Amino acid sequence: MTEQGKTTRRRLLVAGAVVAGSSLLTAEQAFADGYGSGPIGDWAGSPRAISTATEIGPVLDRDGLYMFGDSIAYQDGRSLAERLASRTGDVIAVHNWTGRPTTPAVDALASWAQQYGMPKRILMATGTNDIFTPPAFAAQVERTMSIVGAGRTVYWVNVQACRKSKPADVQLADQRNSGWINLQLADAQKRHPNLRIVHWAEFLAAKIDRLTSYLRDGVHTMVPLGQDARNELIVQAIEAG
Repeated sequence: MTEQGKTTRRRLLVAGAVVAGSSLLTAEQAFADGYGSGPIGDWAGSPRAISTATEIGPVLDRDGLYMFGDSIAYQDGRSLAERLASRTGDVIAVHNWTGRPTTPAVDALASWAQQYGMPKRILMATGTNDIFTPPAFAAQVERTMSIVGAGRTVYWVNVQACRKSKPADVQLADQRNSGWINLQLADAQKRHPNLRIVHWAEFLAAKIDRLTSYLRDGVHTMVPLGQDARNELIVQAIEAG
């Protein structure tokens, strides 16, 4: 590995452990303890926002964006759409579902691709709920890139989770697993030049007070400060192409 690659990995690990106050465990150690973040909750009946066929049509006609996300995207999606429209004129169709991990989000992408086709840009705002089983994430990134193909651009928001309501050891596991997910995303970017990472974790890690001022519970954005900051990072990435 080059020195630049080593530096990138170190930064991602720091971004995933900035509030843990302890050393990270390796992936092998995490596997031995069952990853430490506990089981994922039942998300199937959770709140969701899913665009209809009538709403998807104009997105395809105007070559806007598809967005697939979780509870953060569900909360922040409308504000993001407004910000994007005012800055770039883009329209967006959403498939955001609270509590959902990446595998079913990619299932939704595959379904829309088959049923409707795809615009040239896809926004993936998912991964936080993969802290419960981090090794499953890499395959879903690869699956996404296969569905999308080399001619489209994928913007993927990386993750930061440290649930304040949980005991210290679980918070540490959340941080460790967030870093693990982000490393998998960074590794995928090396193989896919059309994959763009939105560096939310690094933004939060840049100043320690951001974890409390931008996040209300260690995961979800504070409104409006955290919401605006995260959405701005996304819009800037899309503007950059």
